[in-house]
Amino acid sequence: MNQEPLNKLLPKFIDDLNKKGRSPSTILAYRADLEQLINFLAKRNKATSDQILSSDIEGFRDTLLSEKYTAKSTSRKLNAVKTFFRWLKANSYTTSDASHDVSHPKIENTMPKFLSPIEYRALRDVIKTDSRIATMVELMLQTGIRISEVANLKVENVKETEMTIEAYATQPQRTVPLNNAAKGTLQSFLKNKNGSIFVFVSKNGKPLAVRNIRAAIDRYMQRAEIPGYSVNDLRTTFIVENLKRGVDLVTISQVAGHKRLSTTERYLELAGVTESGKKQSLEEL
Repeated sequence: MNQEPLNKLLPKFIDDLNKKGRSPSTILAYRADLEQLINFLAKRNKATSDQILSSDIEGFRDTLLSEKYTAKSTSRKLNAVKTFFRWLKANSYTTSDASHDVSHPKIENTMPKFLSPIEYRALRDVIKTDSRIATMVELMLQTGIRISEVANLKVENVKETEMTIEAYATQPQRTVPLNNAAKGTLQSFLKNKNGSIFVFVSKNGKPLAVRNIRAAIDRYMQRAEIPGYSVNDLRTTFIVENLKRGVDLVTISQVAGHKRLSTTERYLELAGVTESGKKQSLEEL
């Protein structure tokens, strides 16, 4: 049995994820989560898979919870660990899967959160001097696209009245219409763009990492005194506000990139709406 250290096997695992076409944000998260696991195991003087027991993985899970990671975040990290160990076994780097019998923490189901008009206007007020972040926030509020889709948006895919979200992972390509608010914000931002193929880039011209976008918007939410929200709640706000204003359920579902209409229907109760509206165009928030 080839007993390479886990820190040497991690790059091979990441290469395999790339070959399988997993999304960049997923790969980035897996790498960070598994580096966290490997550092935890190193403190227990365990570097190779044959040294690792289920109790070690349970210890990693319980340590995350004790460090105030939410059950949902801990469960996500444990998913990365389980995927990694399945890969190790499938590729004969280990004969047993130490993570197999490790249970996920119990996650309490909570309703998604959305910002009120007063709250997202307060957010707009504090970000108005930061054109890059302001444009990102406006896109999420006006079109409901995901944070990973914001990060990977290309200039060539932005047209006058719509933008194309390229296929990634299990998501097919889709076209997202731009209402006047989204169109105006994007056009204004793109006037001062450099030569990068991506709409949103760092100072060195590279695409912005999802974690950096999330951290920046979280800081502005703190400044706007709405700390109880996250970036994902901007997408929920888009869905809820359009449902409230009578936009057709199918239209919202297609724009949001939901694979099933039933996923969008779950937001009806959150929006306080009993049935779908009939409008075919997106409202301006």
